[in-house]
Amino acid sequence: MIHGSCVGGGVGIAIGCDLRIAADDARFGIPAARLGLGYHYGGMEKLLKLIGPAYTKEIFFTARTDFSAQDALRMGLVNQVVPKAELEAFTRDYALTIARNAPLTLRSAKATVGELVRPPAERDLAMLDKLLADCFNSHDYQEGVRAFSEKRRPEFHGR
Repeated sequence: MIHGSCVGGGVGIAIGCDLRIAADDARFGIPAARLGLGYHYGGMEKLLKLIGPAYTKEIFFTARTDFSAQDALRMGLVNQVVPKAELEAFTRDYALTIARNAPLTLRSAKATVGELVRPPAERDLAMLDKLLADCFNSHDYQEGVRAFSEKRRPEFHGR
C-alpha cells in the first residue's frame, strides 16, 4: 500500500513486494544520479525484471522523483491505482480476497512465477512439479472441489 512519496529506498522496498497498490497521490522515483550514488545491481535487477530496461533506464537516467501513480501503473511498477480515500479499504479487501484462496496454490503460483523468470537452464522444474502435486494431493483441493459443487465458499487450511 503506497501513498505519498515512494522515493529511493522506498521504491526498493516496494519492488520487493509481490503486489503494489498505490493511491492516486503517490509519486515515485530514484534520485541516485542527482546524489552521485551508485545503485546495487541486485535492486536494479529486481526493477529491471519488473518494468523492463527502457523504464529502468528512464527512472535512473532522469533521477526524477515525480513519476505519478499513473506513470507507475503504465510502467508496471504498481498493480493498481485507487483514489487516496479508498486506498486502505481497497487494499484490505484485496488482501482478504487473496487470503481466502488456497495457500498451497498460492505458494505454487509464486514459486512458478519465480522460476519462470529465471533462465531455462536454472529453473527447478522438479520443485515446481512437487508443488503442483502437493496441490492436487491436498485436503484443500478436495475442499475446493466439494465447495464448488455445493456452491459455497471453500475453507482452506493449507494442507
